[in-house]
Amino acid sequence: MPDLGNIKKPVKEEMAQFEAYFGRTMQSKIPLLKIILNYIFRRKGKQMRPLLVFLSAKLNGEIEESTYVAATFIELLHTASIVHDDVVDDASERRGALSINALWNSKIAVLVGDYMLTKGLLISIEKNRFDMLEIVSEAVKSMTEGELLQLQKARKLNIREDDYFRIIKGKTAALISACTACGARSVTNNPDTIQLMKDLGESIGIAFQIRDDILDYEGNGLTGKISGNDIKEKKITLPLIHSLEKSTLPEKRHILHIIGNNKKSGSDINEVIRFVSEHGGMEYAALRMNQYRDKALAILDTYQESEVKNSLREFVHYTVSRDK
Repeated sequence: MPDLGNIKKPVKEEMAQFEAYFGRTMQSKIPLLKIILNYIFRRKGKQMRPLLVFLSAKLNGEIEESTYVAATFIELLHTASIVHDDVVDDASERRGALSINALWNSKIAVLVGDYMLTKGLLISIEKNRFDMLEIVSEAVKSMTEGELLQLQKARKLNIREDDYFRIIKGKTAALISACTACGARSVTNNPDTIQLMKDLGESIGIAFQIRDDILDYEGNGLTGKISGNDIKEKKITLPLIHSLEKSTLPEKRHILHIIGNNKKSGSDINEVIRFVSEHGGMEYAALRMNQYRDKALAILDTYQESEVKNSLREFVHYTVSRDK
């Protein structure tokens, strides 16, 4: 599997500078907010989204301050969305640590998420980057619509494959396409280049989410997710959608009855996982995931060979091969 450390090499110095740049934005004179922002900053993840911003920028030009603005804006938005998602999902943990809503409460978590979102908006205004504000505002709109569509479909358990792709284009791919679009926009005004990079991000984002959904059914003990978590939350994802389409009507009714039950046992979850495995759900999802991987690679093939292009190519492969 590609190594994230190697992927970061072409922008290693910029990523180090970004950490300090981002740290300065995560400050407040309000004591409680200061404590919470420090907690969030110390538990930051792999910073894959800022990495995509810097790689996309360097692929198309020379990194400058506007690239740091873009990466900061994106990371603030991403972190705000995570804090809000944990409230929506009533999640008590995030990356092995207690969530903000678990440590404090949901009201405080919502307010902290709002603070980070508005902080990002203010940065774009202060730096006069209304072009990036437009890109990211469109992503926030898509993310909200995707989340609401998923909640609506989860109630009726009637999600189809086209619904699924509408949801993940909004929930996951919109933000990743904003990363690549903002990265490109920070170094070029060419609309064709910016659109091409937006398309690259969307393909990466869709592949990323399908891989996430496959991991939930693998149950190999190596993933950062609890196996069967989507089943517990009544999320009908691509592996299950395909399996339901390939099943008999009695099988379909039985599996949907399990999914709709608020109190699922371990054996119930194992039965759904077994059902998906027997009906080729994971194999089909992997096939669709690889189609988007290939779309992303085809876009990169339009660029001349370089260390940055190779890192983005490795990033695409990492997206579809990661185990957590």
